[in-house]
Amino acid sequence: MKMIIDGQKVDSSNGKVIEIINPATGEVIDTVPDATVEDADRAIAAANRAQKEWSKLLPIQRANMLSKVVDLARANMDEYITLLCKECGKPYTEAVFEANEFPDLLQEYIEKYKHLEGRVIENGFEAGQDGNLMFTVRMPYGVSVCLVPFNYPVELMGQKISSTLLAGNTAIVKISPYNPLTCIKLVELFKEAGIPDGVLQIITGGVEVGERLTHSKDVHMINFTGSTETGKKIYEAAAQNLTKVALELGGNDAFIVCEDADIDLAVEEVVAGRLLCSGQVCIAAKRLLIQNSVKEEFTNKLIERFKKVKQGDPLNPETEMGCMINVAAAEKVQRQVEHTIAQGAKLALGGTHDGAFYKPTILVDCTRDMDVMNDMEIFGPVASIMGFDTVEEAVDIANQSTLGLGGCVFTENMKLALKVCREVVTGSMNINASSLLRSHEMPFGGAKNSGLGREGVCVSFDEVTQEKTIVFRNLHIM
Repeated sequence: MKMIIDGQKVDSSNGKVIEIINPATGEVIDTVPDATVEDADRAIAAANRAQKEWSKLLPIQRANMLSKVVDLARANMDEYITLLCKECGKPYTEAVFEANEFPDLLQEYIEKYKHLEGRVIENGFEAGQDGNLMFTVRMPYGVSVCLVPFNYPVELMGQKISSTLLAGNTAIVKISPYNPLTCIKLVELFKEAGIPDGVLQIITGGVEVGERLTHSKDVHMINFTGSTETGKKIYEAAAQNLTKVALELGGNDAFIVCEDADIDLAVEEVVAGRLLCSGQVCIAAKRLLIQNSVKEEFTNKLIERFKKVKQGDPLNPETEMGCMINVAAAEKVQRQVEHTIAQGAKLALGGTHDGAFYKPTILVDCTRDMDVMNDMEIFGPVASIMGFDTVEEAVDIANQSTLGLGGCVFTENMKLALKVCREVVTGSMNINASSLLRSHEMPFGGAKNSGLGREGVCVSFDEVTQEKTIVFRNLHIM
């Protein structure tokens, strides 16, 4: 499969390719170009040329074009679902959900865009400004680089490019080299829908290409989802050109269970909130803080529940959990588990892998000084359990991490729940449900080292546009 630069399906300028491997079987399912910095420069130049005309179109014209993409995507859904399973190792049911997210997101952003409005500041409300009538409009930044991770490539590409394109920006998608195929297929639809060449491009390749895109003075916005470490490097690069950035970064979410909680519900929410996508989710529940009076009951029930999870062939509709993105990812989780055990934790379940398939794992007797209870994010199906005596102690442990993406609390006491939600420093908190929630509408993002800005239908247009003030001077109408 080829990448798309300036409306054309192209190879890398040096002819090199990257093999795309099905992590569940180890088979090569396709190749994509291993792009060069020269390819990145071509994409940037094309995006700047196209943006000038794209931004001049009426908003309804851009919206109508993207509406055609919605229809085209829905017509080919079976193909995208199967491809997602093969290149990501996701269970079929998860792939169905994610593939449908793409046209749904496009449609919702289109509806929101139709109601994008400026502000009017009437004259006469400030001394000396009685002759000035001011109003604001939302203006595009220009060229946006959208850096999409491997865990939810289709959904996150949809989140980033929908608002970006509708607002009059052009977009260059830099996709993960592990699983770019479904996203490339979706980008191909935009040309079929009549989107001009250069408005939306997708480029494959490694770190060198990403660095070229994020360091360029001809890029005007960077929208990144990924690790905190990489996010900081992007932020540093963007600062050299004062490039606008939006960063959704790592998380080590606290899952707080109080003694009055519904334990069975909490256990089910761990399964849903920790094993989805084989645990490769930034806002998954990772640090399980359980009040000591119910910790034994909770742990025993969780062990029995994890044992029942059906792990296997992602293409089998009965599979509940597939594999990780590759063997290297599973090996990293293995090292992190062994490191936590060396620090004093005990292995209650799992702790092994077969290729990219990592077993659902439970670590117990964790303490607050361990790396796993601070900033070591285990990006895999591992639940780390620690006890606490008072809710104040749980909040303190939750806040000791420099990461602050999401979190949750389980209790029947709503006053206590709201108190915890206010005191835990995160971008979002859930009550009596796992932190793993990202609705299309919610302003999604983190506090502290978990990111900058917010993404979601209700807020993204504020992120991808600049507010510009236009003033009628000396307009004395009062």
